[in-house]
Amino acid sequence: FKGFLFPKVGVFFNKFFNENLKFELTNAQKRVVKQIRKDFSNNTQMNRLLQGDVGSGKTIVALLSALIAIDNGFQACLVAPTEILAQQHFSSISEALNNLSLQVKISTGSSKNKDRLIMFEELKKGTVNILIGTHAVFEDKVVFKNLGLAIIDEQHRFGVAQRSKLWKKNLIPPHVLVMTATPIPRTLAMSVYGDLDISVIDELPPGRIPVKTVKRTDKNRLGVFKFIR
Repeated sequence: FKGFLFPKVGVFFNKFFNENLKFELTNAQKRVVKQIRKDFSNNTQMNRLLQGDVGSGKTIVALLSALIAIDNGFQACLVAPTEILAQQHFSSISEALNNLSLQVKISTGSSKNKDRLIMFEELKKGTVNILIGTHAVFEDKVVFKNLGLAIIDEQHRFGVAQRSKLWKKNLIPPHVLVMTATPIPRTLAMSVYGDLDISVIDELPPGRIPVKTVKRTDKNRLGVFKFIR
């Protein structure tokens, strides 16, 4: 499909990268950002799956991608499967962009109707740069002035039909970046997500505690409670 061209890395990306980013990107994050920038420099729509463990830094990669879209005159949105996760993204991204003149808004099922109506108008005018939300973002009422990048967190919680709704939010479909922390073998990924290019963040930032997956039975409940504590 034809896609938008994002030829430049501009003021917002550079200011965030040089002043707000408090840590060095891992080599894996740098590699994925380069892959995304290459997609943006082509005249075709990006459809990329980003895999990485919890804590590997997928959200920062997504935010840097959103800033490139904004630097080129477009809006970005991030869709999460639950309100809690959407609120977490809204809080962390708002804090990360606190000294940049960008407007970040949130839309969920529990958003007040008055706030939603104001947000709808601001979105159409283009004064909202990044919209974060749940399935509520898929609603027909949510109209962007110029959506250039759609990011979907926890991709496996959404269907292909839902993802395609974001394609219709602009005359030319926006670039799409879907993220998952669920490890997917490459052969399976090619079968299930054959329409997507695949990027993997395969290293954790320095100092991060490795994620452990464990199994406990309820035969010894006191032992389970002790483990949780």
